[in-house]
Amino acid sequence: MSFARVFSAQITLLDAHLITIEIDVSKGLHAFSIVGLPDKAVEESKDRVSAALKNSQFEKGTQFKAPKHTNRKIVVSLAPAELKKEGPLFDVPIALAYLFASGEIKADLDTKLFFGELSLDGTIQPTNGVLPLIQLAKEKGFTEVFVPKENAQEASLIEDICIYSVEKLDDIVAHLRGTEMLTPHEHTPYARASKTESLFEAIRGQEHAKRGLAIAAAGGHNIALFGPPGTGKTMLAKALCSLLPELSHNTALEVTGIHSIAGNLREPLIVRPPLRSPHHTASYVSLVGGGATPRPGEITLAHRGVLFLDEFPEFDSRVINALRQPLEDKVVSISRARGSAVFPSDFILVAALNPCPCGYHGSAQCSCSPSKLLKYQQKISGPIMDRIDMWIEVGAVEHTKLLEAPTNDGESEKLRALVARARSVQHDRFKHVDRLNSGMSPKGLAHHAPLSETCATTLNTAAAKMRLSPRAYHRCIKLARTIADIENSRDIAEAHILEALQYRPKREF
Repeated sequence: MSFARVFSAQITLLDAHLITIEIDVSKGLHAFSIVGLPDKAVEESKDRVSAALKNSQFEKGTQFKAPKHTNRKIVVSLAPAELKKEGPLFDVPIALAYLFASGEIKADLDTKLFFGELSLDGTIQPTNGVLPLIQLAKEKGFTEVFVPKENAQEASLIEDICIYSVEKLDDIVAHLRGTEMLTPHEHTPYARASKTESLFEAIRGQEHAKRGLAIAAAGGHNIALFGPPGTGKTMLAKALCSLLPELSHNTALEVTGIHSIAGNLREPLIVRPPLRSPHHTASYVSLVGGGATPRPGEITLAHRGVLFLDEFPEFDSRVINALRQPLEDKVVSISRARGSAVFPSDFILVAALNPCPCGYHGSAQCSCSPSKLLKYQQKISGPIMDRIDMWIEVGAVEHTKLLEAPTNDGESEKLRALVARARSVQHDRFKHVDRLNSGMSPKGLAHHAPLSETCATTLNTAAAKMRLSPRAYHRCIKLARTIADIENSRDIAEAHILEALQYRPKREF
């Protein structure tokens, strides 16, 4: 047989694509070509495949001739041809297709999918983005997938598909020949997260800020914490993540897939909302995503979790203003010469900032000039301030309280229960749609957050005095709805409106 077809897959942006690998082997002067828009890494597969076939120890001393050592014309086609093929994960399917076309192995490959990078001795190296590839294989009707040994546990998170863990190329060949069958890898069940760390017990005082964090966690609202240095802003921000409920199974697979593609997966399955905390010197591309071939940035890695930006005004203005779209639309659109992408970016923003560059604005210790203070405050534009629902001042704590024995045992558990109950109410409100109060559309406010005449009058009067924009006006109602849910109230009361209004930003932090 001189023709063979093997199936593989690759990740492009955040999506998996099925790749058909066809090979034709014919007599003639030696030639080995790969067509179908391969990049440099795919082109180099010719050398890796040849060396791996020559150096692999197949059963009963079988040794295959490397493609480069034969007088054959070999053409490998990667389809669809219009899709750019990237990375070394096509090594294994190209090697198998060659053996199949040469008549060395015979098997039904129509329901099998292969991928993996080959070392020169035939060892199969791990790759990124395995989870989305297995999901695609299941959707396309494949029943068996052969994955590198290091990726087997991640791949086995997907149910109802047979996963084979392979360490070397000869393992696959022996299995396809039927001489030494591989054992399917056991399915990895969804594991609940270990007990969440109690962080609020270590924070003295700051009751106002703790309540604000509970409200933000319950409704998915963005929050800013401002105050002098050393008052616990960073501790509070990191504690917010501990209030969020663990991810559902489908959401956990979604988040795990994103981190797998990005190459920073540290556990088989991410079951807790991710916390991303980039340094304030982070570049625009590292935060938003991009590059010649668009790649996800920190705001996409924070999807379904928390994005914590410490020293918020110290970030580059371009980076801060780039948050406008993801904070509003929960996605980020990136366009480059080589393509465009829309990455999911549904996260809770937690911004921590000092009131001025030196951090002591309003006290005798402040050394900032008026011009320096104005420049610092102008780093955060009005549109960004509008998109942050809650601005909470974190003041200094009395020194005597720092040495007192904690009297708030179990506070973290109480706040988590409060958040869970409020989210349950929202789950029922939105008919089991994956949405929180912060994601309500203006049209949905009339149905899900109606205001009494007294509440409407109070809100309208305050909005006129505070010069709230329509966006800020609607965000106040959404926040009031969450406060009512926290208080286990069916209707929004005037007290809830007033509390929501007090969280609106002041120009001076």
